[in-house]
Amino acid sequence: MSENLQKEFDYFLAHQQELARKYSGKILVIKEQTVIGVFDTELEAIQETSKTHELGTFLVQKADSTEESHTQTFHSRVAFV
Repeated sequence: MSENLQKEFDYFLAHQQELARKYSGKILVIKEQTVIGVFDTELEAIQETSKTHELGTFLVQKADSTEESHTQTFHSRVAFV
């Protein structure tokens, strides 16, 4: 994650429970440690926010109280022999 977005992600983590209660299941756009948009889908959030804010300057995050909402696990089928 870029250093710029780390502050936004830290804000989300610090306020995750509160945001999940207020915006349950919605997609949030966070910039400058403030929620600047609330949407139904990630695509809508990115498309609408990128009209007025440069890509890479805002965080798109689902308002959910579980760790799974902000954690992704990737698996590889690579075998080293």
